[in-house]
Amino acid sequence: MSKLLLKEFQELDYNNPSNDSVLNEEERKLKEEGYFILSGIIQSANRLNGNGRVYSRKILEREMDNYQKVIRERRSTGELDHADSFEVNLKNASHLILRAFWHNDDVYGIIKVLKNTPSGKILEGLLKDGVQLGISSRALGSLKETPQGAMVQDDLQLICFDIVNEPSTPNAYLIPESRTRNIFTKADRLNRLLNDITGD
Repeated sequence: MSKLLLKEFQELDYNNPSNDSVLNEEERKLKEEGYFILSGIIQSANRLNGNGRVYSRKILEREMDNYQKVIRERRSTGELDHADSFEVNLKNASHLILRAFWHNDDVYGIIKVLKNTPSGKILEGLLKDGVQLGISSRALGSLKETPQGAMVQDDLQLICFDIVNEPSTPNAYLIPESRTRNIFTKADRLNRLLNDITGD
């Protein structure tokens, strides 16, 4: 079965004083230094989303656990607008996911807008001008149609979270299976395998 490039959309909150309550000391300091810090739900489990898909908590938890390593290594960049690619193009990087955590069946993210990249500067300008933006996950995976919606299957591989303007027509692009093998480094693949074995 071919994997699809799956993209999902969520709105983000920014420059809202109430979001300071979820920021840690480092994140508040970055905000004081003039960085835009965005926050909000970046993915959800166990419910039908706007694209007619359902992510099980078990599968999404595994992928978010794997993504924590990417966050710790400060490789958790995303692009401004969705790329039709299964790799993050660093020349288009606009933001960095600082932290991701669960609350009930929702994954919340804290995101720093990059000041020194072309796309980060564009993103900062859009935010300053009051443009409403959202975040959208980019992942590879297959789907199984059910009466409850298209269930995302166990082969899901989370790539990144992109900043987007609005959810367009549901985007899913066929990617040949052979082209999906080199998305993750050897260390990433070993980490995923160990997580699967240990159940962590």
